[in-house]
Amino acid sequence: MANYSFLLTIFLSLFFIYIIKKYADKIGLIDIPNTRSIHKISTPRGGGIGFILAFFIVLFIYHFDLLYQYFYVSISIFLVFFIGLFDDFREVNPLAKFSVILISTILIYYNGFKIEFVGLYFGIENLSLGYFTFLFTFFAVSGFTNALNLIDGIDGLSSSISIIILSGLYYIGYIHNDIFITTISITLIIVLVSFLLFNWHKASIFMGDSGSLTIGFIISILSIKSLGYVPAVNILFLGAIPVLDTMIVMIRRKLNGFSAFRADRWHIHHIVVRYFNNNITKSVLFLSFIQLFYTILGVFLSNKLNGIYLLPLFIIHGIILYHILSYFLHKK
Repeated sequence: MANYSFLLTIFLSLFFIYIIKKYADKIGLIDIPNTRSIHKISTPRGGGIGFILAFFIVLFIYHFDLLYQYFYVSISIFLVFFIGLFDDFREVNPLAKFSVILISTILIYYNGFKIEFVGLYFGIENLSLGYFTFLFTFFAVSGFTNALNLIDGIDGLSSSISIIILSGLYYIGYIHNDIFITTISITLIIVLVSFLLFNWHKASIFMGDSGSLTIGFIISILSIKSLGYVPAVNILFLGAIPVLDTMIVMIRRKLNGFSAFRADRWHIHHIVVRYFNNNITKSVLFLSFIQLFYTILGVFLSNKLNGIYLLPLFIIHGIILYHILSYFLHKK
């Protein structure tokens, strides 16, 4: 059964992505370059529609019991996918995305997916968030969902980063025998690997918001589920590149006198691509290696260090990465 599931996942992913790519022009799924784009020619988008559809179909056929058990989670993922799909066809107001992610977070919260404790701080062994549990959960989910969306700026980057993060989550689920984490993560890994065949440089199709928003939201869900097995701060290491990118770019904007939410070309991938003289493949491999390093730390570090040291360690790594990127900017 597992082999059939594996083969069907690959087949459906490749088939749906190919169909969307073939008819993208006719159905209005074309990404036209703007001043912040790295690509120079109009390219089909909406590849996420194809691989997320494959993801849903395979789960429905082979793991319907899981979808039913986590019914509200399933609905929430579909809602985020729907708003992303709509955005691929016609740009959606940020408030609409915010509202959908808020509703989706309420649904997963109702299904028991919440961040209630944040680890050892201030002498308290497992610091409880209490009344702030939902607000913190929403902040984390919406933050990471948008963070992954923002790194989807060069060929193959968001897919590669997501595969590495999901591999770390799969390992956590595997060693703790968590069927939900292992099933969702491995299915998403398979569809993303299939998508990379189209999205590796030079990409013939982009994933679009239907892909990046949905992947970011699913990773957030899996990360919350994994909190039953690893300290909360470990999740920062597991998703380091998207998290650090968002933090660093907002700090850099404020230091330069701009709004923290101003669109620009100061994201990590923009800086790295310029440093590597527009070599997209080298840039993706470089950032993927960094993410792999952090993911390995996130999976194994909790066994070596007390949780109280992990957050300062993550902040220090963020400062180091900030200065490395500043060096890259200075060189270019």
